[in-house]
Amino acid sequence: MAGKKNSKGEKEVLCDDLAGEGCGLKKVLNIVGGKWKIMILCVIDKEGTVRYGDLRRSVYGITNTMLANSLKEMENDGLVERKQYDEMPVRVEYSLTSKAESIVPILLQLKKWGEENL
Repeated sequence: MAGKKNSKGEKEVLCDDLAGEGCGLKKVLNIVGGKWKIMILCVIDKEGTVRYGDLRRSVYGITNTMLANSLKEMENDGLVERKQYDEMPVRVEYSLTSKAESIVPILLQLKKWGEENL
């Protein structure tokens, strides 16, 4: 039986209550789940700081609406930082927060698992 043991020697489960709001896994999936958010994280992680138009070109198939909505949600969830410059035309750049940077090693593990198993 795979799985980590907790301090009491019991198997640690992914979620005690899958429908519960306290489930850490559910919380993670709520903020990075969906079709586009991990792809957006990948682009920003690779580039460091990315302008909106560059993101739009790099995330193949995403619409302007989906990109704008995803970025706004990711900003509200503390994953990306939005910096707007007072220029004409307006220039907006996005970068990862330390919170988002802390999930990158986990995503790399998922990537490796996918390469080895799928």
